[in-house]
Amino acid sequence: MRDTRESRLLLVLLIAIAFALITVDIRGGEDSPVDGARQGAATVFGPIENGVSAAVDPVGNAVSAIRDSGERHDRLAALEQENAALKARLGSDDRSRSRLKQLDRMLKVAGQGQYGIKGAEVIAIGAAQGFSWTITIDVGAEDGIKRDMTVLNGDGLVGRVTTVGPRTATVLLANDPDFTVGTRMESGDELGFASGQGDRPLRVELLNGKAEVKKGDRLVTFGSQADRPFVPGVPVGVVSRVDPSGGGLTRTLYVTPYAAFSKLDIVGVVVQAPKKDPRDTVLPPKPKPTPRPTVTVTVTPSAEAPVDGQNQQEQ
Repeated sequence: MRDTRESRLLLVLLIAIAFALITVDIRGGEDSPVDGARQGAATVFGPIENGVSAAVDPVGNAVSAIRDSGERHDRLAALEQENAALKARLGSDDRSRSRLKQLDRMLKVAGQGQYGIKGAEVIAIGAAQGFSWTITIDVGAEDGIKRDMTVLNGDGLVGRVTTVGPRTATVLLANDPDFTVGTRMESGDELGFASGQGDRPLRVELLNGKAEVKKGDRLVTFGSQADRPFVPGVPVGVVSRVDPSGGGLTRTLYVTPYAAFSKLDIVGVVVQAPKKDPRDTVLPPKPKPTPRPTVTVTVTPSAEAPVDGQNQQEQ
């Protein structure tokens, strides 16, 4: 349109009409005469927006899907099928492929432990929230999240929920110095308490000062009363060092956690505890020892070497 006197008058008229409609809408409140037009626009454009969102963020849809996985077996099986379909569809994207692997592992952990979980994405970490080792996840009270719920991923224990907003929650990570969780040794009843040490291994104090422990032994969560803040059986980590027993009442271990706290992306909040303690069933299979090759050296006498008897005859 050319810049003419008529076009300018038309522009002024349209602006005046727009302001008039805004004024009528505000004064009308819920009984606004333009409410019907607004709902009609939402009806027309809403499905288009959802379609575009589904096309550009399929992994986000996968995370949303597992937020409703509290119905245990049947729901979990359906989620695994959905996840397999998404994995096939996103196979060419390295980023999506990595996140789907995380979802796969987390679903397997939930299935083995019979945990009802709600999946979430990490949207903030660490320094943005102070000096504590924390993360923010994109689920909150509207998703059924409550304070003091266990948080895990496909590797093991991540932390516990400390603050809950309507649509987000803050999780205190297991390596935070203020974090403590009850533990139990694999294939035994030795109990202890693990505490975070930042970027160093977890420190575990066993209640039995004479407990027999060695490097490579593994620990799981012992569980809390009423399963809050910790459900039982969640993998914690592997013993990396054992302090010499000094005859004290406790024994100190240092444990490398399964979860990599600096690389968290997809996590799950346990909203439904298992009906019975899974004990050690959620731990990953133990690595098989690598056989050492044996080299056998056979020495054969040279054909050109003179025999002692021949040397004596020649002499």
